[in-house]
Amino acid sequence: MELRPYQAEAKYAVLSEWEAGRLRILLVLPTGCGKTIVFAKIAEAEVKAGRRVLILAHRGELLAQAADKIQTATGLCSAVEKAGSSCLGSWFRVVVGSVQTLQRPARLELFEPDYFGTIIIDEAHHAATDGYLRILEHFPAARVLGVTATPDRGDMKNLGTVFDSLAYEYPLPQAIREGYLCRILAQTIPLKLDLAGVALSNGDFAAGGLGDALEPYLEQIAAEMVRACAGRRTVVFLPLIRTSRKFRDILNAHGFSAAEVNGQSNHRAEILADFAAGRYNVLCNSMLLTEGWDCPAVDCVVILRPTRVRSLYSQMVGRGTRLSPETGKKDLLLLDFLWLSERHELCRPADLICTDRAVAARMTEQLAETGGPMELEEAAREAAADVVAQREESLARQLAEQRRKKGRLVDPLQYEMSIQAEDLAGYVPAFGWEAAPPTEKQKSALEKLGISPDGVESAGKAKLLLDRLAQRRDEGLSTPKQIRCLENYGFKNVGTWGFEDARRMIDRIAAGGWRGVPRGVDPARYRPEPTPGPGFDPIDW
Repeated sequence: MELRPYQAEAKYAVLSEWEAGRLRILLVLPTGCGKTIVFAKIAEAEVKAGRRVLILAHRGELLAQAADKIQTATGLCSAVEKAGSSCLGSWFRVVVGSVQTLQRPARLELFEPDYFGTIIIDEAHHAATDGYLRILEHFPAARVLGVTATPDRGDMKNLGTVFDSLAYEYPLPQAIREGYLCRILAQTIPLKLDLAGVALSNGDFAAGGLGDALEPYLEQIAAEMVRACAGRRTVVFLPLIRTSRKFRDILNAHGFSAAEVNGQSNHRAEILADFAAGRYNVLCNSMLLTEGWDCPAVDCVVILRPTRVRSLYSQMVGRGTRLSPETGKKDLLLLDFLWLSERHELCRPADLICTDRAVAARMTEQLAETGGPMELEEAAREAAADVVAQREESLARQLAEQRRKKGRLVDPLQYEMSIQAEDLAGYVPAFGWEAAPPTEKQKSALEKLGISPDGVESAGKAKLLLDRLAQRRDEGLSTPKQIRCLENYGFKNVGTWGFEDARRMIDRIAAGGWRGVPRGVDPARYRPEPTPGPGFDPIDW
């Protein structure tokens, strides 16, 4: 089986990382981009290098899928390490293993620590759990590859504690642009669903609370689906089995041909086959189909299980991103709703392709304002343009304010020269705290007194300046603002003037309309008689 270009790049990147000495690495490919084929080819390379390979997964469907794809892509057969089946004694060099089985201490003790040279973890966003970690610790020298559609985890455990690096990532927008996944249309349905009372469990919304909050809206949702996705092959994700069954019945009452599957379904395989064959046009499920199920004909996904977990959201959307030209599929329609949740940030369509939170927020607003379906990339471009324009406008205002503020402030070096303060100009910090940057409080105080803090490099220098400013105020000497004003008109060493002398000259300039210095005054040579004294208020200057 020939790999696609990005798949070949991914394989090369993984093997290169291992050769460079980074043993635990991640590979991120969107759902539908053939991650199983990629790690099958990697497993083949590892077997050829003389290593025994363990494929780890947390569900039986994923193990069966991995074994099938490995045999199809490479011709290699797999032994099984699950429940009563053991790979020990098998001559197969590839093993598909259940985490639930292999994590048991009694099972692990049967294996030497070097038994597996390579471990590949499918759906690696689960890898930060205790079971996976126990297995990895038992085989400390093994090369480890985690494969996932997205590295996020709902319980916020950091996969960086498990993996050393990200070997390769193929972004969803790139996969769509290059024609390996279908384009995605997102549509926000103007139906407000209140989640304010739903509690959290393990970092995400509790399924029971979601079911209770959702049920009053099911009739309205079905009516909206009649308008939005009639004629499409639709998968609906719901939080509970009872909610899924109830919604199936409501959809059938609205004219759909809907079926429902769950972990307790006796005829699950038959129902899934009938849906794939087109005998049903809607398939409801209670989070059963997020992993290990492929039906390329799906061209509409309705997520009625809101989540804060991007990996889970991506898995649900990924059920509809595969290409299916033989069924006439042109795109995937993703239906979103106006979930009301002030306390918690939900995953929305924008989160599939936006890494900038401001762009994602603007895109979500735009989708709600538009009402109709919008292509994700187009919506993201428009949102990004809006955010850039807003940021540029904000930056322009900030720069103008900074210029205005700096125009009123005196550079500290200019101030030191003007007041002829050699001790300030030659200051060198002596203690550790003095060498630290100025505090925000010091900067604010300097600005208030007319000194630009930008040129003040240390907390000790800031303190010395503030002390000198207080001393000069007490002595009735000119203020930084007076110095700035008069030196702009060409007067020299205004820092040596008294406050009243500076004020009188400024008053004379103001009386002339600020057009220049008074007649007969040479600013370069002018020296007033010093008249310092208490009782003045320098804040105006």
